[in-house]
Order: sequence, then structure tokens, then C-alpha cells
Amino acid sequence: MNLQRWVIRVTGVVQGVGYRPFVYTLAGRSNIVGSVWNDQAGVVIDAVGLPATLRAFKLSLEFNAPPLAVIDSISHVVCSLNKIPENFKIAESVKSMEVSSWVAPDYDVCEECLHEMRDSRDRRYRYPFINCTNCGPRYSIIRGMPYDRVKTTMCTFTMCCDCEREYLDPTSRRFHAQPIACPACGPEVELLDARGSLLHKNEAIAEAQHLLCRGKIVGIKSVGGFHLAVSAKDEVAVRNLRTRKKRDFKPFAVMVRDVETARAWAHVSEQEAVVLTSSARPIVLLQKKSSSEAQIIAPRNPMIGLMLPSAPLHYLLLEDPALDAIVMTSANLSGRPICYENHEALSLLKGVADCLLVHNRDIQRRVDDSVVRVTRVKDSTESLLTFVRRSRGYAPFPVQVALKGKCVIAYGAELKTTIAVSKHQQVFLSQHIGDLKNSLTLVAHEQCAKDLCQLIDVRPAIIACDMHPHFSATRSAMTNTEYPVIYVQHHHAHMASCMAENNLSGLTLGVIFDGTGYGTDGTIWGGEFLLGDYTCVRRVASIRPLKLLGGDAAVKEPSRVAVALLCDAFDDLNEISACNIFQRLGTERLKVYELMYRQKLNDVSCTSIGRLFDGVASLIGVCDTAEYEAQGPIELEGLLERDHSLAESYRYGLAHSENGLITIDYRDMIRQIVNDLADGVCRATISRKFHSTIVEALVAVSGELSRLFRVSQIVLSGGVFMNEFIMVNAYQGLKAIGLNPYFHKKLPPNDAGISYGQIAVAIASVQQ
Repeated sequence: MNLQRWVIRVTGVVQGVGYRPFVYTLAGRSNIVGSVWNDQAGVVIDAVGLPATLRAFKLSLEFNAPPLAVIDSISHVVCSLNKIPENFKIAESVKSMEVSSWVAPDYDVCEECLHEMRDSRDRRYRYPFINCTNCGPRYSIIRGMPYDRVKTTMCTFTMCCDCEREYLDPTSRRFHAQPIACPACGPEVELLDARGSLLHKNEAIAEAQHLLCRGKIVGIKSVGGFHLAVSAKDEVAVRNLRTRKKRDFKPFAVMVRDVETARAWAHVSEQEAVVLTSSARPIVLLQKKSSSEAQIIAPRNPMIGLMLPSAPLHYLLLEDPALDAIVMTSANLSGRPICYENHEALSLLKGVADCLLVHNRDIQRRVDDSVVRVTRVKDSTESLLTFVRRSRGYAPFPVQVALKGKCVIAYGAELKTTIAVSKHQQVFLSQHIGDLKNSLTLVAHEQCAKDLCQLIDVRPAIIACDMHPHFSATRSAMTNTEYPVIYVQHHHAHMASCMAENNLSGLTLGVIFDGTGYGTDGTIWGGEFLLGDYTCVRRVASIRPLKLLGGDAAVKEPSRVAVALLCDAFDDLNEISACNIFQRLGTERLKVYELMYRQKLNDVSCTSIGRLFDGVASLIGVCDTAEYEAQGPIELEGLLERDHSLAESYRYGLAHSENGLITIDYRDMIRQIVNDLADGVCRATISRKFHSTIVEALVAVSGELSRLFRVSQIVLSGGVFMNEFIMVNAYQGLKAIGLNPYFHKKLPPNDAGISYGQIAVAIASVQQ
């Protein structure tokens, strides 16, 4: 026989997902002998067989792979054949020179495990840590690669004889399932009171259900950290949670038993149902149905965030007929990272949670829930999946970058920050870290940077960060003495992020609309049209600068922005004294704000579209004081009820400066809004006209710049493009005038995608 020996290398997510048992079974069916093993680069297969058989075998390795496997590459070399193996076996993992295997995210529970958990005859009946190679925790418990039990937080649990037999059986669904466990040998749950004293062990879950039904707040240790939970149908309990967490208006997420339960709370399309039931189990923003419970959970918002259970413990909690929907919000105080250790939860959640449902399987790294939205494009069958937060179930999946260079670590932005690390042509993105506004989150940021580099086995050659001198991440980079630092302008990073994600190159127009970014002239930007590529951009258009009265105070008090807009549009505010905002603010406060504007006292100039949204939201009485970031813009968009129909826009001006910069002048729009308010036009109509004006100006300026610079490639990025109305209508409007618009599909358009853009700019800059 003309036998050949192929050594096949498979890279990607191929460890901890049942890939070796799959190879073992496939080899047996294909009459192939040899062996398969894990190393730090992925999976290696030493296969002996007929050439035609080996070719078919290699194809099946990719196209018939297990459901959780993600194949990046499959290659082979033909080697000399000295001895024919007797059979095919699974060999021990080996340590290679370099880690290149991808780390798998955390996954939902598979149907087979759920069936066993609900079977009273099964030894894992009602066991809250049931898992197999097709499901369960990965990223949150991994300490190092290759992915073996000794390199996970499960290493402290010694397998019983039954689990070990399954673990070593290549035909078992649990062959080398590293978190394998059962009630005899695995982790356990306990219910603790607020002081840490043991309340229940054997009946911990049942007692937690009982307390939730009684309106208590329960801290629940989930896959990537703690949640604070209450019964979603208990309005008193939800209000109590709001009071204790100091979160009056920001929407909560709700975990529901199944898709049918979700449909009792919200409208769920076929595409949204697919995302809800995906193994990543993200929070999906859905159009809510009218009910008093939904209004309390997501006040002044047409959307509600729903998710399905993502851990066996969640399924068990939701089995109670009275608990088919539970509020599950991250267990943290405002602006701080999510709690993920038992002792930390006992300390930080004191006074918030009435009790804690904990377990003794350690979480290696905190991983928040992911948040996504499915947007239906009007007059089209197309749907857009937008990431609001890319975390559990997706991180740390890499995103390709078409640039190749030295290893770069990017520190991200100040808000919604993430870490990104490049390795070859892959960029590995961390889970959501949070806002670097306090020392705890900054520590978490630093830990995440070290952890991600260690996990994918890289030593950075370059640090990339935002150019804002006062950002916490920038200061960390500035204190570094080991690596060169590349400072990337905030909006250039946004633009590069969208370009790289869409594999674009060459001259590009970037429309970057957000809240805050440090500009190259030292002022705050946020309504920018940039022209350039990865290495260099220039600002070619912007909005008219507006004033932030009191600086950062105006971000939390949009009424300050509203008054500044009025002062800019009207020489004398007395002529519009009937405007409702004057009554809401009061005479004294109004006089102080007007004085600050007229005499330029403690004011900051910016060109931020996000702040313009803030000002209009306050002007029409939607939001005068913001409890959470972008509350005004979110509630202003909420008035549209997810109806993306354009209205007749307000008038606006376009000014051309001597240096060629186009400026969008919104003063006429502000005057017309005031007139509409005086005429009793409803807020929803004003909001639609305002949104339509932003879209019309965006398309008009883009068209003019396209003709001027002969560029048709355009990217849309920045937090304002989280707004569905703006995103959908801008995309369609740009296509209608013959441009080629691109948007984010794999990363959030907000600041969570900044680190990826910083990587692209840094690599390109070094190459140049």
C-alpha cells in the first residue's frame, strides 16, 4: 500500500471543545492510525493513511468540526514513514515554543447536560456545575495554555473514580472536559447571610428561590462574577434594588427562563431569538411590551435587556414557577468593576445584598455579560448585529487585522475600556473592564493587561494609548520605561478600528461622532469628519463648537449645555423666557449659567455631537440631570419608539473656513426647536426632526467631502452610532448618494473598540 504520514496542525479554538475526541472518532472511521495531542499552538495530528483518505480526513477536520470549535488554519507536512502505528490514540499535551492556540470563551449549558441535570436517575441530577466538552466555563477559569485541568481553577478538585473514567474515555462527551465534576467531587454552593455566616448548604438553591420570592436581594455568583438578583415581577423589590444600588433610572437586565417568557416581556424577532439562544448567551436589547414591571425595570426607554440562563445554577433558580424572570444586574457599585471573589462580594455588597449564593469554584478573571442589539434595516431583509458590550461568550476571541508588525498592547480609552494585544495578524481583545474613574477599576485594567499577555504568551514591543494627557491609561503608559509608547488621537483610533475590522486600506473618510475625545488642537472633539488612513488623518469637517458650562459638570447636568445652546442662538434670553427649561431651572440658576456663558467663566469649548444630544434632550424636557452616561441621548432616541422613519429636518448652516474646514452650524435648528416648543409640538416629533437633521447634515457634508477629495470609502464610528436611528439612516443615506459606507459588526462602535484601533494605528506607524 502507498501509505503516507501527514503531520497536521490545527489552530484556533480547538482546545476544551471536544476537538481531540472528534479527531479520534474521525480517524477510526477513516482507517487512519497515529495520534493527536494538544500543544500551546493548538492541536497536532500525526496521521498515517492512504493519500486520498488523508485528503478527505483533512477536509473533515475543518468542515465537520465540533460546534464550539473555531478553526483558524489547518496545514500539513508530509513526513517520512519509518514505522506504522498499530492504532490511533490521544496523546498527552506537550509544551511548544509559543502559544498560538485561541482561548475559548465561556459557553452556555448544552442540551445533553440539561437533560442529565433534570433526570432524577442521573448522578448529576440538579448539579449546578454540570458541563462537558460542548459547554461550560472556559475563559473565566483558565490560568494558562495549553488548556489542561492543572491550568484551570478546577485543579483544586480531585476527580472521583466516575468522573475520571469519563475524563479518560475518548468516546465520552466529557473526555478531557477540564471543568468536569459531580456532587461527589466537585464545587458546591452555599447560601450566606450578609455577614458571611452560613445559612444553607444542601438546600441553598431552594432557599435562595424562597428569598427571591419574598422580595429579597440575592447576590449570585455566576460564571464571570456576581449578579444582584430580585424577582423581576416584584415592583417593590426592584425599587429597593434601585435605592440600594443608587441607580434610579438606568435600565436593569432581566434573565428569563426561555424565549417564550422573553416574548411576554418584549417583541422578539426570529433573528433576535437566534442571538438570545446562542451559546454566548448575551443580553439582547429588545423592544419592550407595555407593562408596569417593564417600565420600572427600563424607565423612559422603549428597550429592555433580556438574556437566557447561561449557567446550570441559573436554570435551577428559574425552575420555580414564580421565578420565570429575574433581574440580574452586575454586582458592583456605580463605576466600579464587577465583584468576582467571595470575600470581595461580602465586603463590597454589604448593605446592598440581603444574602449571597456563593460557590467554591474560583473565577480566574471577572467577565461581565455581553450586550448586543439586532437592528432591522427598513425596506430591507438585512439585519445589523451591534455590540454594545463585547465580553462573556465573545472575549477573548481575536479579530483579524490586515497589518503585520511587532506585538502591540493597547490600553484603550477612559470609558468602557478594553485591552487589546496583537500577535501576528490577530488582535486579542479583552472583556469589558469599565470606566477608569476610580482606583479599583484602574487596578483591574492593569491586571487585565498582564493577564492577557500571559495567556496568549506575548511580550509587547510597543504600547499604544490615547493621547489625552489626563486619561488614567495614558498616565500608566507614560510611567512605563520598558517599551516605546505611541499616542493615538481618540477619533483616529475610532476610524482605524472600523477600517481594520472591515479590512479596508487607502484613503478613507471617517465620520466619528461621540461624546468626548481629546483633539490634536487640545480641545474636546466629538463631531468630526476625518480624511486619511491608518498612519495619518486630518480634520476636514466638524460641528460648530459649543460650550460646556462648568466643564465636566455639564456632562452630568445637560441643562448647562441647553442654556449654552440658547445663549449661542439668541442674543437675549428674555425673548424666549416662556421656554419651559427656564421654569425647571429657576431664575437664579439660569442667571448663573447665562453669566458663565457671556463672560466665559469656567466654560470648556467642544465639538461633541454627544453633548449636542445632551443639550437638546434637556431643552425639550427629557433629561436635565444624567444619572448614567448618555442618559439624555438614550432617552431622546427612546421617544422614537424604534421607528426609523425620517421627518422633515430643521434648517442648519454649512460654513467654509479659509483653511478648508466645513462647519455644521446648528443655531438655526435650536431656534426652530424653541419655536416648536412654544407652539406645543410634542417632544417625540421634535426628537424625530432633530435626529433627521443630524442624518441630513451627515450625508450632505459626506457627499461634499467625497466630491472634493474624490473618496467614496467611508466609515462610521463613535458612541453616537449606538443610536439605531442615526446608524440605519446614515448608512442608507450614504449608499443612496453613491458612497460605500462601513460600520462595526464585530466590535462596539463606542469606546470599547478604541483599543483595536490603537493597535492598527501603532502597527501602521511603525511600518511607515
